[in-house]
Amino acid sequence: MNLFRLDASILPAASASAEIADRAETEWTAAHPTGTVIRRHLGTDPLAADAWGLATTAGFTPEADRTPAQKGALALAATLVEELQSADAVILAVPFYNFGVSQHFKAWADLVIAGSGPGAPLLKGTPTVLITTVGGGYGPGTPREGWDHSTPYLERVVRDVWQADLTLIKRELTLAASTPGMESLKGLAEQQHSDALAAARDAGRALAGN
Repeated sequence: MNLFRLDASILPAASASAEIADRAETEWTAAHPTGTVIRRHLGTDPLAADAWGLATTAGFTPEADRTPAQKGALALAATLVEELQSADAVILAVPFYNFGVSQHFKAWADLVIAGSGPGAPLLKGTPTVLITTVGGGYGPGTPREGWDHSTPYLERVVRDVWQADLTLIKRELTLAASTPGMESLKGLAEQQHSDALAAARDAGRALAGN
């Protein structure tokens, strides 16, 4: 059994998304102690920003005319696709940055799409846990309702394009304990934290087939 885990936090030592992903992974590895976990951390090992453009233009370039950089980008894209396609279960831990998807996660997704084709159902039927963490609150009735341009994109790509059997775990208010002006939200933030960890435990068990 193979588990693919992707992290995208730029602060891995204090990552809220990684904490939740760890809980889900622990449940999977407990059920599959001899299983393989393939990891990719975009926060500590980002992909080259120009790789997607190189891989895409290579697709329109005769093989004999491709530059070494284009060939390398295509090989990288193929590796990323293989990591997903070989997985029996997937965990994606993707924080929310600057009201949208971080550039290093977008680079990864774009390269996967370049390597597989824009509509390829790479994760069709694959149990997948998508974890996203948000510093503030963007839900209905909040001052910034509608400002979350990350979660809908993530769901569109992972569930609708790649056709994963998707479980979304979203924890908001991660900055309530440390941000002036958010003191009144600490109790709600603690509940969101507890709920997210419980959801990750259950999702990890489901990933493992329990």
